[in-house]
Amino acid sequence: MADPLVEHARRLQDACVSRGLTVATAESCTGGLVAHLITEVPGSSGYLLGGVVAYSDAVKRAMLGVPATTLEAHGAVSAQVAVAMAEGVRERLGADLGVGVTGVAGPDGGTDAKPVGLVYIAVAGSREPLVRRCLWPHDREGNKRASAETALEMLIEAAEARP
Repeated sequence: MADPLVEHARRLQDACVSRGLTVATAESCTGGLVAHLITEVPGSSGYLLGGVVAYSDAVKRAMLGVPATTLEAHGAVSAQVAVAMAEGVRERLGADLGVGVTGVAGPDGGTDAKPVGLVYIAVAGSREPLVRRCLWPHDREGNKRASAETALEMLIEAAEARP
């Protein structure tokens, strides 16, 4: 049985290739799952430029250009950092669309303010960034898969909005 998330990646590929769009990924809590799903579809090299797994704040700063002040003011798990990751990977890799995913996959690491399952996903393109706050009720794998699915859906939405 085919993975339904790979079908999302296939839809993303169709939307991007038909419009001549490129994509780059910046992932923290998903650990590269979004990029992995995209590369499960033959021909993904026609639009996926690359990705960065930025698990630590130091890598978020150095590789994606996330400002230290943003990390200090809002924390790594925030809408502001998700947007900065998406914009940073888009700019650094020269992509039309960039996606940023940051959150608490679990089972540990949550707090009252930022519980396990809290994830922010952002897509940067030529317009205002799209950003979503998600609070998943799953285990670690489920939280990662739900986050990757939403990231792919948001990328599809952004791609389809382009002429």
